[in-house]
Amino acid sequence: MNTQIGVVYKKTGQTSRGSVSDYHRKPSPLKLNKSAYKVDVSGLKAIEQRGAIKFDGNEYESKFTIGVEVEKNLLNRGAVKEYELFCGFERDGSCGYEAVSHILPLLPSGKWRTKVFDMMHKAERIIDDRFSPSDKRCGGHITIGVEGLSGDEIRKAMRQNLGIVLSLFRKRLNTKYCGSNRRFQEYGDTKINSWSEEGYSYSRNEIHCKYQTALVKHDCYEFRVPSRFESVKQMMRRYELFYEVVNFSINKPKGTHESLLKIIKPIVLSMYNGDVNKCEEIINLSRHFRKFILDGSIHQDIAEFLQ
Repeated sequence: MNTQIGVVYKKTGQTSRGSVSDYHRKPSPLKLNKSAYKVDVSGLKAIEQRGAIKFDGNEYESKFTIGVEVEKNLLNRGAVKEYELFCGFERDGSCGYEAVSHILPLLPSGKWRTKVFDMMHKAERIIDDRFSPSDKRCGGHITIGVEGLSGDEIRKAMRQNLGIVLSLFRKRLNTKYCGSNRRFQEYGDTKINSWSEEGYSYSRNEIHCKYQTALVKHDCYEFRVPSRFESVKQMMRRYELFYEVVNFSINKPKGTHESLLKIIKPIVLSMYNGDVNKCEEIINLSRHFRKFILDGSIHQDIAEFLQ
């Protein structure tokens, strides 16, 4: 590796990563959050390096990781091949097909993040609905990891800052695939709201079911509520948003919620192509959803999404 170039993401050459596997039979993801060099983190503020990146004396490693699942009805003809971004493809019962990413570094803005975004651009024919179409049955799961924390510790750290996640993806809160435990509560908490639809029923003590808004795993936290990925730009904005929420939750645990909203507001504005009114609506709803998460109260502006 040329330390002047920094980390370079390459394909493995394994044929299994460029073909569609049966459900849960795709190749295992690789951890791509390691083996970066000084050039990759140059330009970052000292506080950003301390909070999100560690140095072992030789190479750099991100403390936060992210993984994404891209569900599609159809995959573009000729586009099913190995990509630097994806560990593989598999058939999906709810939508049709699914492309699953490797374990990616979740980083502040800079040279290293640009290399992650470059992988997304290279996979455009899979991500973008212009080439590989999706519909509302499809989801866009996002999995977060934090060095040294269990999945439940990540949940606890992020919980008070997840109003924005419910606000952005509020229309999926009543679906059977992610409608349980919408307040991100602890396993076994008897106050968890029961929910049922079309024969699917989850009692107060059945929070171990997988159909949750976000699912605690051993060493990561999987957000099941995000909607489908329809473009590379959308994936980039969600990456940026989750970085800010994770970084704020871990490194500024006593920070105010309004401080976080101020940080993420430009990202939300970009998500809605500069529509100021829509951005303000999302931010305001996130305040109501945060209160719902913390104490269960339901403001009239969010009631329709929590029926």
